[in-house]
Amino acid sequence: MKKIPTKADLRDELQRQIDQFTCKGGKIEQVDKGVTGRESPHASLKTPLFNEPKIARTPLTEVIAALDARSKSKSALKKTSKPKEKEKEKEKEKIIYDDFGEPLRKVWTSPQ
Repeated sequence: MKKIPTKADLRDELQRQIDQFTCKGGKIEQVDKGVTGRESPHASLKTPLFNEPKIARTPLTEVIAALDARSKSKSALKKTSKPKEKEKEKEKEKIIYDDFGEPLRKVWTSPQ
């Protein structure tokens, strides 16, 4: 498992890079506060939204249908392996998901 670097590790690495840069003859320039690299600092920033043409999407209806069929066949196998009397006696906990697959809440379903 890869070790996540700590803040101290990141500071040490940055200091090594600065030292290496200055040892090779590089100079660090101080920039005044409020100076920007934009050509026109008073002009508003250009937003990249809606500037590009619409990208065509690849339809995946066949792939989705295949996945749904496979999941239904697996669920049918699981249902046949359990005795039906025990299923009717127990209440079941059902998780309600939103459109993005995130769980919203748990609901207990009563036997029918």
